[in-house]
Amino acid sequence: MNTSSVSKGCFVFKPSSKKRKRTVGIDEYFVDGNDDCGNGRERFNICQKLWEKIKMDTEILQDELNEKILESLLDFIKKCTLSFQSRTDDWASRMRASEIPTAALVLGVNVPDHDMTFQSLSDLLKNSVTPFSVSVQAKECTALKNLMQRVLERLMGVGVSVEEDEEDSGIHLPQKRVSCSISVLCQWYKTVTKKHAMKSPDKTCSENGFLQSPPIVVIFKDFEAFNPRVLQDFILICNRYIHELPLIFVFGIATSPSTVQHILPHSVSSLLCIELFQSLSCTQHLATVIDKLILTSQFPFKLTGKVLQVLVSIFLYHDFSVRNFVKGLQLALLEHFHSQPLSVLCCKKQEARHNAQKLSHKDVEMVRQLPSFMRYVETQEPQEQVQLLTSDDHVKEVCQMLLKGLRKYHKNYYPILRCLHSLTASLPKYPLGKQIRELHISCLEKNVWETNEYESAMQLLRLLAKDELVAALRKCADILKPGKTKKMKSALQQLEDYIIRFEQLDGMSIETLSGEEITSPGKDLQKKTDLFQLQKTLLEMKGSRRTKKMSPFEILRNETLDFIDGLVRSHLTPPELQPLNEVCYYSSSGVLRRHLNATPRTSIQTALSHPFYFLQNENLKTDAGTVSSAAPDICIVYKLHLECGRLINLYDWLEAYATVVSAAEGKDPDAEDYGKVDELKHARFIQSVSELEFLGFVKSTKQKTDHVARLTWGGC
Repeated sequence: MNTSSVSKGCFVFKPSSKKRKRTVGIDEYFVDGNDDCGNGRERFNICQKLWEKIKMDTEILQDELNEKILESLLDFIKKCTLSFQSRTDDWASRMRASEIPTAALVLGVNVPDHDMTFQSLSDLLKNSVTPFSVSVQAKECTALKNLMQRVLERLMGVGVSVEEDEEDSGIHLPQKRVSCSISVLCQWYKTVTKKHAMKSPDKTCSENGFLQSPPIVVIFKDFEAFNPRVLQDFILICNRYIHELPLIFVFGIATSPSTVQHILPHSVSSLLCIELFQSLSCTQHLATVIDKLILTSQFPFKLTGKVLQVLVSIFLYHDFSVRNFVKGLQLALLEHFHSQPLSVLCCKKQEARHNAQKLSHKDVEMVRQLPSFMRYVETQEPQEQVQLLTSDDHVKEVCQMLLKGLRKYHKNYYPILRCLHSLTASLPKYPLGKQIRELHISCLEKNVWETNEYESAMQLLRLLAKDELVAALRKCADILKPGKTKKMKSALQQLEDYIIRFEQLDGMSIETLSGEEITSPGKDLQKKTDLFQLQKTLLEMKGSRRTKKMSPFEILRNETLDFIDGLVRSHLTPPELQPLNEVCYYSSSGVLRRHLNATPRTSIQTALSHPFYFLQNENLKTDAGTVSSAAPDICIVYKLHLECGRLINLYDWLEAYATVVSAAEGKDPDAEDYGKVDELKHARFIQSVSELEFLGFVKSTKQKTDHVARLTWGGC
């Protein structure tokens, strides 16, 4: 194979003969040298329990969201299976029977989430419809023979019944290789179904509950990625055996259903009986996950506004993957419990109380240094301040009280947040956001009632008609009903009273509701008057229009919205104002962004410019802007190339490198061989330059044969 690389060599690095280090347990990463072992392991156990709960709830939620579309798919496959077994002799049925039933499953562009959906579909098929289902991907089926081989191997390796012996099942992979063709699959399928039909007394079902002739379902996970020619040939071959094999296809589509027409010509697509299935959009899926995992007081672990914004931004601008969003949440959970020693208090009520009583003196000092706790101390009486700063036992008692208050804050925060969102989500231009996560992020970062958007939303709410306002208030009442705190119960009672008062307005007359009396507009003008009296009368009429009397509905509407505004100001304060919020809230958005949205070029440049931070070798420690002569060759070559222009002379570059290496070897600068280029230095230099070329820093150029072109500018 031809290459334009500076280096034409092949370098082999033998593995080191040193013994491998002892494997470290995961829980030991939570314990550093200065930390109490019990505290570190307690944090690890709490973190693990929380993650297992979050993972289980996420899987249940995923199954619930996919339940409808998976049931539709199963009904489609069952219906096709019955049609296979009840074919008639009329012309229309024979024409229909020559088509392969195909389900076009549109899953959306969130490709990382598709595996979970297909796994659930495969499990359901094997449990209730057919044991003969196989999934294939484009990367393993680059040619027709590969596709045929994968389908045959996976189908013929599926067991029909767990109770049967392997020798009697008749469907295990044979020891000798068989020809890769659909005719072999036909013979195998007839043998298997005939064998189980003889064992089953029922002529419609086999002994394991499946139909005697269960369908063969082939799932193409990434339909768009398949070679069109491979798909066309496979469909044409399968169509010839449709009268012998009950084949059903499932196409996993990420973009649009029209992809089928773009990939398959009409002569091939006409052989398929396609039915479309549309899954839930990934944005709706994300909204449900956030609602169940983040906007709830069930989990003590919380995210600040900036951290949540990072996760949502990665979702919206990179992959649309809810699975990756949950992985980001897991990373935030691990980082919080690993970096925050006081996260031992981020747990359920009884466990948090028990852990607060066990805090050591060092832990109590960390509590005193928390910014939120320092602000709390400043608001107390002088005598209480002395107790908080001197008595560890008193601090432990106060911590239990503050943690209880933090739990109550969350129990009041989320219902009011949902109420405000239900009131403003249908307003024109969505001043407080269309999704509840947008409103939640705003409330986390600042006092939402001080924003222009909130003021605009309240003005629009004061223009709502009675029917619209009452419907919105009823939604708020439904949200507040599960509330268990006294404040939420009191708010629910007041809200229901307002709804009753609105309903009582239906019996009032139109004149009373409008606040206007029916009078003759020109009654005073019909009297005989002079010019001065006429001017006075007109001014009085103008002033009366300005000071129009408010109707009972308008008064009640303003009173109700003032009540809602009071709830917002009382319960939607930012969490950073709550004492001990650092225990539950993870705020390191920069760390999360570096892990989830990495910049490889910056990391590589940092490693080449500052090898000490990666290799942890004291000899490599130098002043800023310089590189030690003992640094790896690639670091030296990289540093020298930063001093060059667009074109780099290889010979000058080599001489500069040899001079630096000679200094690292401790040679005398006055010696004759100082800076001399020998074969070993030449080989090391060429290897380093080829590595820089591989990383994309330089490339060969045709302008000058002994030069390379620089591709990047600047450095860390």
